[in-house]
Amino acid sequence: MIADYQFGKGTGKKLFPDGSTFQLSRTKRVRQVYFSGKRIATARAKDGFFTLSIEGAAIVHRLRPEKRLRVVVSEDAAPFVEAGKTAFAKHVVEIDPELRAGEEVLVTDKADRLLATGQLLLSPAEVLALDSGAAVDVRTGIASKKKE
Repeated sequence: MIADYQFGKGTGKKLFPDGSTFQLSRTKRVRQVYFSGKRIATARAKDGFFTLSIEGAAIVHRLRPEKRLRVVVSEDAAPFVEAGKTAFAKHVVEIDPELRAGEEVLVTDKADRLLATGQLLLSPAEVLALDSGAAVDVRTGIASKKKE
């Protein structure tokens, strides 16, 4: 299962449990995955990997208690990231060294509270070395989802 490869072994069955529904594209490929009426993930057309909704990110966050897939931001940046704003390199205090640019990441604070989900724009080494520029293109923040 692609989700196991992308997010870690055993994640796929928990992320997409029995009863999940799949929205297909015109070419019969999986586009979106829903569970209990909420979108959990969307399959990217270019590579088939999943982008997570905030609900999907919460599931992966709960399943991966270790610092895997995480970008940790400073307390100063947390309210902005939580609102769905971009996470900049100068605010990143810790990052999973096994991540690669373009991967889906969980953005957390130092207490490992989930703030947002998004796409990593730079390699972990670049994020820690740079003092300016975007590190994570935040897709959805926890606070922006609460308003809906």
